[in-house]
Amino acid sequence: MQNHQESAITSFLKLESAGGILLFLSAVLAILLANSSLEPYYQQLLSTPVEVRVGSLEIAKPLLLWVNDGLMAVFFFLVGLELKRELLEGELADKKNIILPGVGAIGGMIAPALIYLYFNGSDADAAKGWAIPAATDIAFALGVLTLLGPRVPLSVKIFLTSLAIFDDIGAILIIAFFYTSKISIEALGMVALCIPVLFFLNKRNIVSKSPYILVGVIMWIATLKSGVHATLAGVILAMFIPMRSNKQPDYSPLKSMEHDLHSVVAFFVLPVFAFANAGINIHGVTLEQIAHGVPIGIALGLFFGKQIGIFGLCWLAIKLKMTRLPDTMNWTSLYGTSALCGIGFTMSLFVGSLAFEETGVNLLFDERLGIILGSLLSGILGYFVLRISVNSDNSGQPTDNPATD
Repeated sequence: MQNHQESAITSFLKLESAGGILLFLSAVLAILLANSSLEPYYQQLLSTPVEVRVGSLEIAKPLLLWVNDGLMAVFFFLVGLELKRELLEGELADKKNIILPGVGAIGGMIAPALIYLYFNGSDADAAKGWAIPAATDIAFALGVLTLLGPRVPLSVKIFLTSLAIFDDIGAILIIAFFYTSKISIEALGMVALCIPVLFFLNKRNIVSKSPYILVGVIMWIATLKSGVHATLAGVILAMFIPMRSNKQPDYSPLKSMEHDLHSVVAFFVLPVFAFANAGINIHGVTLEQIAHGVPIGIALGLFFGKQIGIFGLCWLAIKLKMTRLPDTMNWTSLYGTSALCGIGFTMSLFVGSLAFEETGVNLLFDERLGIILGSLLSGILGYFVLRISVNSDNSGQPTDNPATD
C-alpha cells in the first residue's frame, strides 16, 4: 500500500514538473512575441471576440477572458479534486502532516501581502494588488526541482505540494471575498439551486461524470453572470464528486476525473494561460516604471516575503514543538523550499488580472513585470540553496534535522 502511494505521488510530481517546463516555454514565447514585429497579431489574437448565444442568454468576451474565466475554472476544478482527495486519504488525512505546511502557507501569504502594502498601502488602486505576491505556482516550483534530479528527497516535494494546496485554499478564499464585481442576486440564486442538485447526485452515489459536468456548466454560467468569479464554480463542483463507488469499491470517480484532467491542465490549460497573460512589451520601459510601488512590492513580496513568512513561521512552530521536520528534511532544504515558493507566476498573474482589470494598462504592465522578476529571483535562489542541501546530504555529512537534536 505504501509503495502504491509513493508511486502515485511520484507520477503526480513528474507530470507537474513537466507541465512547469512547458509553462515556462509558453511564457517565454509570449514575451518574445510581445516584443517582436508580431506583437500586433499577438494582441489581436487575445482580443478576438468570442460569443456564445442561446436564446436570450449571451456570453460575449474577448479570447483572453475566455481563457481566464473558462480554462482557469477547469484548473480550479482540478485543485478542488486534489484538495478533497488529500483531505480524505492523502498526505493531509493525517492531521500531523497538516501543521507544518499549513503554518508555512499562512506565513507565506501574510508576509508578502504586508510587504506589498508597505509600498502601496497609501494608493487605493495599487493596494488592490495586495494578494498578488501571496500565491505559489506549484507547477513552476516542481519544474525547478526537476533540474536537481532524483537526489531531492521525496519529503521536500511532498512538503512543497502540501504547502501549495493550502496556498490554493487561501487563493480561493481571497478571490471569493475580495475580488468579486457587482453581485447579481438572480444569478447567484441559480448557483444556489445547483448545489442541492449536486448534493443529491453525491448522496445517490451517481458515478457517471455527465450529470456533474452538465450541472457544473450551468453553475459556471450562473457564477459568471453573478459577479462572483466564475473559477469558484470549479471548486464547488469538485467538492461533490464521489470519492468511492458503492457498487465498485475499487473505482474512484474523483480519482478518475483527477487523472483525466491532470494532463489537460498541465499541458494545455496552464501553458495557454501563461501564453495569454505573460506577453509583456518591455520596449521603452523606464527606471521610473520599474521602481513603481506595484512591481517593487510584488517582486520583494515574492522574493523576501515568501521565504521570511514560510521559513520563519515553520521555524517558530518547530521550536515551540508544535510539529517537526520530516526525517529527510533539514533547515537548509526547508529554507530552499521556502524561497522556491516565491515563484508565484500562474496564480499571481491570475490574481493580478482580477485586481487590476478595471484600473488601467500601466498598473497591469507593472504587475506582470514584478511577478516575473520576483518569480525569477526566487527560482534561482531556491534552486541553488536546495542544490547545496542535496549535495551536502549526499556527501555523507550529517544533516541538521532538529528531530535528532
